[in-house]
Amino acid sequence: MNAPARYDRQIILPEIGESGQDKLTKAKVLVIGAGGLAAAILPYLAATGVGEIGIVDDDLIEISNLHRQVIYKSSSIGKYKVEEAKAMMFGLNPLVKVNAIREKLSGKNAIYLFSKYDIIVDATDNIAIKYLINDACLVTNKPMVYGSIFRFQGQVSVFNYQNGPTYRCLYPNENNDAEGCEDAGVIGISVGIIGMLQASEVIKMILETGDVLSGKILVYSILNNDQQKYDFEKNYILLMDKKAFEEKYNRIENKGEEINFESVFNEINNDEVLFLDVRNEDELPKISLKNQIQIPLKNLETQIQKWDKSQIIYVFCQSGIRSKVAVELLQKREFKNVKSISGGAVAMKQLLKSLTSDFID
Repeated sequence: MNAPARYDRQIILPEIGESGQDKLTKAKVLVIGAGGLAAAILPYLAATGVGEIGIVDDDLIEISNLHRQVIYKSSSIGKYKVEEAKAMMFGLNPLVKVNAIREKLSGKNAIYLFSKYDIIVDATDNIAIKYLINDACLVTNKPMVYGSIFRFQGQVSVFNYQNGPTYRCLYPNENNDAEGCEDAGVIGISVGIIGMLQASEVIKMILETGDVLSGKILVYSILNNDQQKYDFEKNYILLMDKKAFEEKYNRIENKGEEINFESVFNEINNDEVLFLDVRNEDELPKISLKNQIQIPLKNLETQIQKWDKSQIIYVFCQSGIRSKVAVELLQKREFKNVKSISGGAVAMKQLLKSLTSDFID
């Protein structure tokens, strides 16, 4: 192989060489999420010369993303993340093939997508999606490069690598109530460090060199520069084939049914319907509907004790993630008519703006 001059400085490393660069060129990596973690992962995978990189995300860029999702510009606000990420990566390295997959990962598409790639990278901030990624990796026998952020601390590990421990071995209980960065807060530096560590694990696996974080979790805090590594063992066996996987996740996803705001727009003045905003009070855009109340997700359970469980409730958040958690919580409390508005306040703003400015600030 005659590698381009752009790779000269890494080819001279004994652990890489031209044979290693050839491995990178032939590798296929799928990154789930195009947010803060991906903003660190994607440029380094592209610059290193990973041959084919897929990005799965259906979110639009918001102004609140820019302090940590540093591959996007202010001029990109309102555009799809995957499309802007692809353009950035092409500008960085036009030799790399980038597949912008403008979809939300689900039980319906995970197996199909994962089967086309060698390594799956979790760049999400949603606990339920992490379990979905883990289980789809088990069905397709792909390694999962895990990253997670909580305020100033981050975690990195590699699951299902050469039949090693999985995400469920470390976190066997599906707790979907953990706060995301919208609720807990996050600083961009934390996300950048963890994302680069994830990219490093991907490169090591492709090159078959170094010690992969399989059976180990690295915990890093930027406040005091503490870095600790803990061992864990394989203690959870998921007996699941493709059919069982699809049945499980189709059942879960149908339970938390989503609707488009456009389909319920004519209900915004109906006193028998409640639009529930589970965002924090300082989040934008502000949306003001006649039959709307705002209760942050972390406070929701303590506020619903005396609510009518037969009331029709449409739940929204910023982009449609926390609202699903809220719907699940309400359904567990026996609320019968609860649905999540897909795309959240961002999608609602676009429709309201096209019709009238009375409902948004």
